[in-house]
Amino acid sequence: MDGAVDVGAGSTVHTAPSNDPLEQGETVQTDIAKNFDLTGRVALVTGGSRGLGRAMALGLARAGADVIIASRNAEACEEFAREIEAETGRRAVGLGVHVGRWDDLEPLVDACYERFGKVDILVNNAGMSPLYDSVDTVSEQLFDKVFDVNLKGPFRLAALLGTRMAEGDGGSIINISSAAAVHPKPHVLPYAAAKAGLNALTIGLAHTFGPSVRCNAIMAGTFRTDVSKSWDEEAFGRRAETFALRRGGEPEEIVGTALYLASDASSYTTGAIISVDGGQP
Repeated sequence: MDGAVDVGAGSTVHTAPSNDPLEQGETVQTDIAKNFDLTGRVALVTGGSRGLGRAMALGLARAGADVIIASRNAEACEEFAREIEAETGRRAVGLGVHVGRWDDLEPLVDACYERFGKVDILVNNAGMSPLYDSVDTVSEQLFDKVFDVNLKGPFRLAALLGTRMAEGDGGSIINISSAAAVHPKPHVLPYAAAKAGLNALTIGLAHTFGPSVRCNAIMAGTFRTDVSKSWDEEAFGRRAETFALRRGGEPEEIVGTALYLASDASSYTTGAIISVDGGQP
């Protein structure tokens, strides 16, 4: 402990800083925990009822945030919200919305503010990548649907919420991008193009809403979500051998990065595209 101790009769003894590594460690741990504490904050997670969104919504609540889970399946969102409240004691609300529909997003934002009075954290997680046989079979409808959900919706939500955040106490926008944005494969080209656009949007939004609002992206690799149940495991095993970690990720393994970007721990991080992909080449 560094300071002055009164020993009586008007005398003081000045003590030297503690060299006890245990005492110093406790202080550091306390500071780290405080930086990641989301108590008093409100987070909106789109596509939050399953997969990566589900893991991140629960992780944010465990860190102290109240959460709004939004997806097309309102019933699943409401059920998950009840589970979050039961486990964490935080307030949670499930709302049904189609992120790809422009006119549905302002009512979503209004509903969030009516329930909680603010939104401090936006996680643009909702996404889709429909299968197609070959690029010449990609219809305009499929192409537009992919861009609506993966790029247009995130832009609109970030524009609406980023503006309100900047007018208030600031906040954090987290866009969930994909390794496909920089490693596009023939079977996901519309999706890859939309996610590449999301990366560009992330940097632009950081400059649009800074300094009080930060905007970053997590460029996710291959994770074992419910979608992976339909994978050819043998083919995936061969592909995973090219990853530095030799495996796909578990949904919980994206939560640490999301918590970092949502919290004060990342106070000097904005406009960043962070890869969480197990070292995919």
